[in-house]
Amino acid sequence: MTSATAPVPTTAVAGKLGLDARTVARARALAARAGGPVVELARTRTTVSVERATLRLAGLDGADAEGIPWVNRLVDAVADTVGLEHGVCLPVWDALRGGRYRDLADLAACAAARTVRFRLPDGAAAEAAAGAARRAVAGGIGVIDARRAERERMAGRWGNPPAPWIYLIVATGDIHEDIRQARAAARGGADVIAVIRSTGQSLLDYVPQGATREGFAGTYATRENFRLMRAALDEVSAEVGRYIRLTNYASGLCMPEIAALAGLERLDMMLNDSMYGILFRDINPVRTFVDQRFSRQLHARAGIVINTGEDNYLTTADAVDAAHTVTASQLLNEYFAKEAGLADGQLGLGHAFEIDPERPESFRLELAHALLAREVFPDAPLKWMPPTRHMSGDVFRGYLLNGFFNLAGALTGQSILLVGMMTEAVVTPLIADRDLALRNVRYVLGAAGSLAEDFRPAADGFIVRRAHQVLDEAVALLERICDRGLLEAIGQGTFGGMRRPAGGGRGADGVVPRAPGYRNPALELLDRPNETDRDTSEAI
Repeated sequence: MTSATAPVPTTAVAGKLGLDARTVARARALAARAGGPVVELARTRTTVSVERATLRLAGLDGADAEGIPWVNRLVDAVADTVGLEHGVCLPVWDALRGGRYRDLADLAACAAARTVRFRLPDGAAAEAAAGAARRAVAGGIGVIDARRAERERMAGRWGNPPAPWIYLIVATGDIHEDIRQARAAARGGADVIAVIRSTGQSLLDYVPQGATREGFAGTYATRENFRLMRAALDEVSAEVGRYIRLTNYASGLCMPEIAALAGLERLDMMLNDSMYGILFRDINPVRTFVDQRFSRQLHARAGIVINTGEDNYLTTADAVDAAHTVTASQLLNEYFAKEAGLADGQLGLGHAFEIDPERPESFRLELAHALLAREVFPDAPLKWMPPTRHMSGDVFRGYLLNGFFNLAGALTGQSILLVGMMTEAVVTPLIADRDLALRNVRYVLGAAGSLAEDFRPAADGFIVRRAHQVLDEAVALLERICDRGLLEAIGQGTFGGMRRPAGGGRGADGVVPRAPGYRNPALELLDRPNETDRDTSEAI
């Protein structure tokens, strides 16, 4: 499959900091050394959510009368009878081949009623079950391929906005109200609409079913909500004459399933960070790393841009003292993403404008950190986050801080700008606040124009020295991580000050070591994409 759509545009700023290419290369090599054992861990385990996502790709949808998805019922039944060490597909398609069940949904309903006798087939029976499962899962991946092609056609027809893309959040809890606000935001200049997920959904070990109208500080991520919002944004894309992108969250205990649903319903960006769930939701580290690899393989296939979560570290740790942890995490996120098949144009690596504005030289420090990210990852569509930690009830000061944030984005060539609200972290922003925020970013970007090409910090000045310091500190941190292991480093509170031991956290009981003979056709197809005529070098 070839891509007719340009990747997220980036602004060339290379050479302004005079970074040593050998130091940058060493940083990447260290990130690969630190991440390698975690990838091996992910390759030798599965989780209940990986197996449920596979069934979703095979076409199993819907839920029982209690709202529990059929994929949960079926995976739980298999786990209770023959275990998941060999994967869910062999026992499920072996049972289907017996002819007693109409389809996956019928099998799931009978399994929930405990009337199915699963077995683990071997020999010719196992190969027959694996072949049937592969054909079913390949159908779902074919749908994802078709959705990617749709995006490319639509972006080709309506056009992509210039950099930076303006990213705006809606989160009312009611998907139908979200749609109204998303349409208004697109008409006001937003290029990317992010539907914030309902508080606590990341800790649900199932994906809610259907359209939802009651959420808590956000709207539930469901397949129907994805479909409704994508259809609404397609309509407004035609109206405004540019393709409006949709973002949601592939994180939490159902990360692989939400990634699958995002691909099936043509979402364009997904929040997908390798460590966010571990650090800020206390999800088991092993569960998270297994799930994130599978989810990123799906994102790579779907042409989805991921947004990583380094900005969150700066809400719990000092943005100056912890700046090097952001760079180290970006390098780790890059390694994990590329290992899973994502291209440079799909790496929306996160960073943020979170230095205390009362600190002397705070704006120069922000410029140093932002420019460092831009130069270390020149081809990645970086996602630049607005101030939140130091916002207050002073809306005038908040509006000014967001203006400085927008200016820093223009000066340093950021690719995706999340629109900052003057009432951020104080109240749920009103529509009028969003309109003012969009006016702020439009004014700053319009007035700045191509100012990034004129901005050149002094070769021996404060900004350049600070950027070199942060990079050196990131390299030193990665060296220490290599010495003790990434899981141990996470357990010791290296990132965001959060201590998360490898054996703790939610969802640990959903991790299963793979046995010899484990079969998962989704992994087989995604690990060997050339078998299904897909060019992994293309970004959206």
